[in-house]
Amino acid sequence: MSRELVIHADRAALVAETADRFAATITAVLAEQDECHVALTGGSVGIELLAALRGRALDWARIHCWWGDERFVAAADGDRNALQAREALLDHVDIPAANVHELPASDAGLDLDAAAIAATAELGDRVLDLVLLGMGPDAHVASLFPGHDGTDVEGAGVIAVRDSPKPPPERLSLTFDALNRAPRVWLVVAGDDKASALALAMSTADRHEVPAAGVHGTRETRYLVDRAAASLLPDGMLD
Repeated sequence: MSRELVIHADRAALVAETADRFAATITAVLAEQDECHVALTGGSVGIELLAALRGRALDWARIHCWWGDERFVAAADGDRNALQAREALLDHVDIPAANVHELPASDAGLDLDAAAIAATAELGDRVLDLVLLGMGPDAHVASLFPGHDGTDVEGAGVIAVRDSPKPPPERLSLTFDALNRAPRVWLVVAGDDKASALALAMSTADRHEVPAAGVHGTRETRYLVDRAAASLLPDGMLD
């Protein structure tokens, strides 16, 4: 498994160049197999990245979109990652409805635990081809937070998250094992408020305290960052 750090000049360059990288990677995957399954991410940079993909020529009929996590709120709530992704990208490309695998909303008729069970069943033993992740200033990824029970869960699936330190308190999240069985995991990180967390994530920190340190692809792990986010990385890591 290779690990690569790519530092971009600024946030705009990070978004544009990651969109290019995404398009090239998905095109290459589709040259080798019939479908490509991708986990999308929310957050401000993640949504900017999705918006940048509107202009990329991709065969959306063969691309399936999943999410690494979701806020357990109503389907029309603007906090939902899926709704933001639709507004930024999915409503603007020709992707079949059956290819969009949203995690359940709170008004879908299931409580949080039942929603996690249903989402785990839908994911099944699926190996996602590419997982996109953002990272919080506390080094959380998806909805796996430092010191939270979710960092202890073994097995691939979707878990119910309660008492999230970041609102809303109830969420759904893929587990480490579900994320880490993907061949490609990319962390897309911008801003000096993430610099300390990025330095820890790229160290040998424990995943329970630094969840971002616990995600990796079976083939490649890429840290796609801007200069501000990379500002606290040790010199040897920048070579």
